[in-house]
Amino acid sequence: MNDLLGMDKSNEDASLLSSPQQRKWILAGACVALMAVIAAVSGLNVSQQQMAVALNSTQNEVFWIVNIYAVSLAALLLPMGAVGDRVGSRDGLIYGLILFSLANVISFAAPNLYIMLFARTLSGVAAALVMPVTLAVITSNFPKDERSKAIGIWTAVAGGGGIIGMFLSAFLVDVVSWRWLFVLPVILAIVSLAITIKKIPNSTLAVKDPFDFYGAFWAIISVLSMIIALDSIAKSGWCSPMSVGSMLVGVIGTICFINQESRSIKPLLELRFLSDKSLLMGAATLFVLFGVQAGVFIVIFPYFQSVLHWSGLKATSALMPMAFVMMAASGMGSKITKKIGLVITIALGVLLSGLGLAYMAMSVSFESGYMALLPGMLAWGIGTGLAMAPSTEIITWSIPPEKQGVASAINDLTRELGTALGVTILAGVFATQYHTSVNQHQNSESSDLWETIHMGIAHAIESADQSLIQIAKVSFIDGWRSSMWAGVLILAMLFMYILATEYIDNYWRKKHAS
Repeated sequence: MNDLLGMDKSNEDASLLSSPQQRKWILAGACVALMAVIAAVSGLNVSQQQMAVALNSTQNEVFWIVNIYAVSLAALLLPMGAVGDRVGSRDGLIYGLILFSLANVISFAAPNLYIMLFARTLSGVAAALVMPVTLAVITSNFPKDERSKAIGIWTAVAGGGGIIGMFLSAFLVDVVSWRWLFVLPVILAIVSLAITIKKIPNSTLAVKDPFDFYGAFWAIISVLSMIIALDSIAKSGWCSPMSVGSMLVGVIGTICFINQESRSIKPLLELRFLSDKSLLMGAATLFVLFGVQAGVFIVIFPYFQSVLHWSGLKATSALMPMAFVMMAASGMGSKITKKIGLVITIALGVLLSGLGLAYMAMSVSFESGYMALLPGMLAWGIGTGLAMAPSTEIITWSIPPEKQGVASAINDLTRELGTALGVTILAGVFATQYHTSVNQHQNSESSDLWETIHMGIAHAIESADQSLIQIAKVSFIDGWRSSMWAGVLILAMLFMYILATEYIDNYWRKKHAS
């Protein structure tokens, strides 16, 4: 499988820059733009209460303010990636950053819920154009011997940027105001825009094919419906009308998308790409890693805040060591890959991530505290960072250079869908074990008290009943362990899949050679 790096890309090499200094600026501009997009995803999670009061909104309405950005971003990634291929990576980045900045300025000044929802949706549309283009700019401008390192730095920002964004957002909320959360992405976007205009060249590989509007429509319908379905499953279960209906629409949309792409002369996504074993392995790795990471974050923040009684700023600070080692490992991935190969590096990263989660599952308790978890968090961060960069590299190498916007969109979409599914699965495992543990402690006391504890650990703490708080903490830890072990099991299956794919690939290569 590693021989895919030897693919002939002479048509791509012709467009590469000759100046190493200019390539540094290109990488900086792309990573700053990516950081702006990621900061806008994670930032508002730390300011939900303040937004609810300022905009006179319910908790459900605030939920949509936070999540409509990510939903519109994910739904439009594939179509916007194709748009980026057609207008050129530089122009796509410029248009996207201008629209993104405008949307965040509107969000900053939004006087009511409806304008805020409009601005957040518009911001997600712009981000869907910016995010895939940031990777396409790198793959289309860096020569083969430098591309692995550049992609490693890009994935470092993609992996650790969300945590850093949450830390900066929590700091802004504590020190200034929640509205300043929209200023940070604008500043980053303006910096990236200045670099893009001055340093990034126009792409010579822009696709001239007509745009597949029908394919784009069905791609949006299928992804949007699937994300809504997964979110509904996490909140209301598999059998709720919203879960069943959204999943059904998603399945129908996917079937229609496949049918459209198989018949189209110039499809949005050539289905033959999806039969590439290398691309599938890279996409599966990112899908699982980001899914497990999102599922773990669902339980790790309540642990810091409700079990250890930490503030939001302190809780996000606790994740910074993991973010730093993840970014460092991702940046060093190219050196390790050159020594042991892409596939072995990915497998090693997945193994380390699984061991880190297993350590966290075994060491967590409400007496042990943060330091008992830190070794597992660091191992998890290093493993995730190691696996991300070569997985992204495999995806970009598997698709022709003139369609790197689509390649980048596939890379980003697997992350978004993995995140949605990971939250659904691991949060579901946690909730099931939490309620089971609570039921095991239940006695003949007031049913209202037990109803309170079943609502979650935060509600138990508000009740001020020490016995209930103790039971809630014990049950929370039980749920934590179950969700961590579920993550370990998922990573173990991914590890076996990677090894099996490599073994089969080597077997057939040797057989054909003989």
